[in-house]
Amino acid sequence: MTSTEDLDVLREIDAYLFDVFGTVLNWHSTLTREIPRRSKGLLLEGGNTAHVLLKFQPDNIQNQTRRMRSISQKNGEPGITLMCKSITGRSWLLYHDLHIHSMKVAQGGEGTLHTDIMHREILDNMLSAPRWSRLADIWGESDREELTMIWHDLDVYEDTVPGLTELKSHVYILTLSNGNFKLLLDQAKKKGLPWDGIFSTEMFGTYKPNKHAYQSAAYHLSLPPHKIAMVAAHHTDLRAAASVGFKTVYVPRPTEDLHEVRNNMRSKKDGGEVDLVVKDFQELAKLVGEARQSR
Repeated sequence: MTSTEDLDVLREIDAYLFDVFGTVLNWHSTLTREIPRRSKGLLLEGGNTAHVLLKFQPDNIQNQTRRMRSISQKNGEPGITLMCKSITGRSWLLYHDLHIHSMKVAQGGEGTLHTDIMHREILDNMLSAPRWSRLADIWGESDREELTMIWHDLDVYEDTVPGLTELKSHVYILTLSNGNFKLLLDQAKKKGLPWDGIFSTEMFGTYKPNKHAYQSAAYHLSLPPHKIAMVAAHHTDLRAAASVGFKTVYVPRPTEDLHEVRNNMRSKKDGGEVDLVVKDFQELAKLVGEARQSR
């Protein structure tokens, strides 16, 4: 139920910045489908494949993620974190964690700011580890290039385009993503994402959650931070945005954040840390429309 507090928060916001990977587009469904299709029979599409390479049976995602992070950090292996996530009861070998690279650069470390290059470097490093030798043998240069470019054509959530289209009729909508500019441009073109503009952190010389990314976006919008909202399915992104004065909108997506984080996210009026929690973009657009009409 819409509250007066919700409308008060939204009434003064003129621009909404969106995280893309996992919030606007579903990287998880795309990769779980496309990686097996490109595995030349090694990974069976629609089957339980994680144990083929990881040598353990799938169990709870949180335990798997923590276990792999612990193992990889202890051994210093490429392939820093691997996630097994569950879709319709099937667990898949899915995703090499990009968080370490982006955090290192965000904290002032060395590394590329071009996510196409980052994706390819991480893929190559991962495949150089002994546990990935079977995939390394079948994926040549052209295969690896195609795998890298999967990120340019990710699945779109059902609520994304209608929600963004309605929201655009009321306010400015832009990306604020760690994806490189061409990647974000391709995604918008292929999926019909109606952005007013694209902010890539590549333009700002860092990655989120470095404060400079959010501050730079505010500068280019010529808006004070309190008139900008960050929309994301990741609580860490929203915490960083809030630290520079942005309003924050949390959209829970089933493949992002841990289950307990998603379930415990609350708005400030309910004792939580974000300004608003909505189920999807269409609910956000509806609330924004109501808020604008009541100004």
